[in-house]
Amino acid sequence: MATKSMGEPKDGDQCEVIGGTHKGKSGTVRDINISKTGHMTITVVQKNGERFKTLAKNVTVKK
Repeated sequence: MATKSMGEPKDGDQCEVIGGTHKGKSGTVRDINISKTGHMTITVVQKNGERFKTLAKNVTVKK
């Protein structure tokens, strides 16, 4: 699992994706969910308004 610099992401946190399909992208955390299998998923909104969903384990929270 990825190391999180400030713990689990919270709504409104700035984050950077460090793994998975969206690796290298960053934005603001929105819409946090727990899937049926128990994994935390988040929606990330980039500055340009583009949204994507990813697993919370694939992101690191920026200071």
